[in-house]
Parts: sequence; C-alpha cells; structure tokens
Amino acid sequence: MDRAELLRRIKNKGMTFEKFNDLADTKIRETDESKLDNEAKRKFGFTQLNQRRTYRILKTYKVNEKIEKAISKIIQTQTWMILTEDWCGDSAQNLPYIYKYSELNDNIELKILNRESNLDIMDKYLTNGVRAIPMFIAFDENGNELFEWGPRPEEAKELVAKWKAEGDTKDQFNEKLHLWYGRNRGKDFEKEFLRLLDREA
Repeated sequence: MDRAELLRRIKNKGMTFEKFNDLADTKIRETDESKLDNEAKRKFGFTQLNQRRTYRILKTYKVNEKIEKAISKIIQTQTWMILTEDWCGDSAQNLPYIYKYSELNDNIELKILNRESNLDIMDKYLTNGVRAIPMFIAFDENGNELFEWGPRPEEAKELVAKWKAEGDTKDQFNEKLHLWYGRNRGKDFEKEFLRLLDREA
C-alpha cells in the first residue's frame, strides 16, 4: 500500500471523533451483557469506564495557549489518524485531547480507525513488535508522515515497565496507570505533542 492509497483509505474508512464516540455510547446502551462471554464482558466493562473518562476530559479540559498558538501555525492540510478501540484505556485518556486540538484548525482532519478491522495498517505502526494502541500518526496532503506518537506518554511507559518488572499483574498496573493519568491531567501529553509540532516545523 503506497502513501496515497493509505491516505485515501484513512479518509474513506476513518470515523470522526463524534462517530466513534456515538458508536461507543450506542454499544453501551444496546448491549445485553448476559449474552457476552467472559472476555467480551471484560472489554465491555472497559468501554463503559472509558466513556466516563472521555466525557470527564471533554468537560474539564481547556487547551493551553502554547498549543493553541502552535496549532494556529498549521497552514497546510493534515490528516490525523488514530488507531484504537473503544475498550482501550490509554485511548480514553489521550484521544479527547487530540480531538480538542484538531478542532482548533480547519486544516486538520481527524480520522479514527478501529485496530481490529485495520490490522494491515496497524502492523505498520507496531511498538516493540506489539499492536499497541492508541497510535497517533499525522500525514500531509500527499500522505507523507509528519509525526507518530503512542501508545502512552513516555513517563507512563517507564512506569508501566517498572511495575511489570516488580511483578504487578495487568489489573494492578492498569489501576496505578489510571491514577497517574488522573493526577497528570494531560500535562505530559501536552509537552510531547508540542515537541511533535516543533519537530514538524
């Protein structure tokens, strides 16, 4: 798949943030949990929790002036792609910020792709050989990559590696991770995002 074809597919198959959010809300409203197997029930619980996280950030977060100024300087068309799933906790903690940034400039088009139905694209953006999400990649109008970020801020990556090395289970380190996100309130993501834009410039 060449760059132009990849960009066309992202634009054609990708969802807006509003559509992605609406689908998650609809799933929560209409799913009969009694018909789910254990793994599906587990992921459904994460989707419910993630929607609460998403709406909390959307309601409380205000974009800072440095980011507003940096985004206002984007004068060429860009497509921002997010590979994710609605059950992904890291996505719920970061995607709302990306959405708010994308809304600041009409030259930016945000498109969200579900990982499971786009594995060929996902496999272009592996993290240490793993299909980690969310992955956030920006493209110019010709399909050239401008920057790549994911699946979580650097400090969070280091903490998770530390907790794993100390023997924490996935549930244990996830609980600590989301406490970190709650205290951090997007500050690390802001810093990393500004560095991405500086590098692009």
